[in-house]
Amino acid sequence: MKNCIIGLGNPGDKYKGSRHNAGFDLVDIFVKDNNLEDFSFSEKINAEISQNQNLVIIKPHSFMNLSGIVVKKTIKKFGIKPENIIVVHDDIDIEIGKIKISKDSGPAGHRGVASIIKEIGTKDFTRIRIGILPNTKPEEVSDFVLKKFTTEEKELLNKIYLEALKELNKWI
Repeated sequence: MKNCIIGLGNPGDKYKGSRHNAGFDLVDIFVKDNNLEDFSFSEKINAEISQNQNLVIIKPHSFMNLSGIVVKKTIKKFGIKPENIIVVHDDIDIEIGKIKISKDSGPAGHRGVASIIKEIGTKDFTRIRIGILPNTKPEEVSDFVLKKFTTEEKELLNKIYLEALKELNKWI
């Protein structure tokens, strides 16, 4: 039975290092840390994929709000059950430097997660939610999540990425 790790983000250099791409960043680190094959682009699925016998890791190349379409294609192609999926994404409701793991929960306003639930017809999957909330919640969330992390924020993230990597390794 294959497991699937999905890192959420937006494709393209314009969004590299942005808060919304925390999921992409974490799966990149995971692939390197575990000496997995480099990501390669699948036009059929519209995602970058790294895989081995038991694990498929994807970074959708749709924009965040359409992530579910890519996830649906992935689970169909590889025969993955929703309960064998873990989605890694940013979360504006969690303080930066913290993560939260949830299973079988609603999207809590995250449009990428909402798209996945809509397309695969269930919320029966695990999520690693990476906190990106600064001291106070910004008024314009959609602009804020597309901004780059500050140096101080990157230091907090590097520590939390280590914790998230442990959780991913436990999960697989």
